[in-house]
Amino acid sequence: MRKVLVPAILAAVFVHPAMAMAQDAPAYPPASATVADTSPSDDIHASTTTFRGIRVEGDIGGDRFKADGDHHTKLGYGGTVGFDGQYKRFVLGAEGSFWRADDGNRVFSDTTAGTLTRGSYNEWGAAIRAGYLLTPQLLVFGKGGYVSNEQSIRFTPTEGTSSYGRYKTDGYQYGGGVEYSLPIMNMPVYLTAQYVRSQYDDHTSRQRLMGGVGLRFK
Repeated sequence: MRKVLVPAILAAVFVHPAMAMAQDAPAYPPASATVADTSPSDDIHASTTTFRGIRVEGDIGGDRFKADGDHHTKLGYGGTVGFDGQYKRFVLGAEGSFWRADDGNRVFSDTTAGTLTRGSYNEWGAAIRAGYLLTPQLLVFGKGGYVSNEQSIRFTPTEGTSSYGRYKTDGYQYGGGVEYSLPIMNMPVYLTAQYVRSQYDDHTSRQRLMGGVGLRFK
């Protein structure tokens, strides 16, 4: 999976500067152009939107970790750093993310032999994000990519000594959401709400329903 995702992310990063140069061109043709050459209804120019450039975002929301058929939900938090390019109403970006549940998220499974406890901690991700501008301020998007999660496993037998191990597991993520541009004091602030699911190679998973606040740097 890494062999596919890493080149895709790099390709998106190198394509963005070309997209940014394209959007610096005038949204409408010069006065000498004929009426037939214009199509303002199909274009949202960079001067009326802020969905391009580097962005930094903080997120908070619900974290549901699932393992061995059981799940547990608690508060989680994290952040994202990304870069977006825009062509007309389409936005394409690459991002890196961090997420964790407060003090880890654990699932307990009782068996006749004892209790099995699985824990999920820091998650790091890299993804490609693609979106469409419904209005100059409102973006809907979907994303997918790679994740790596730090986990633990502990078995506490009914009798005897418990065993404990800590390891990292890889996987993939996918999800989507909305982003709303809300400039404050001439700063390109935005709000976001999204759902993301991470599927790990050890047959555990995580779901996140979160909101965030971010800032763009053109």
